Amino acid sequence: MKQAQGITEQLKAENALEWTGRVNNIRACAREVVNEEIIYT
Repeated sequence: MKQAQGITEQLKAENALEWTGRVNNIRACAREVVNEEIIYT
């Protein structure tokens, strides 16, 4: 997911706030997938 959204260590070094927002977005998406596929099925 990180590769697909272009999240790199360089982004982390240059703009930590943007990096954190994108990683949190991936975490939320992953949680949603887990909830739909495993818990509610």
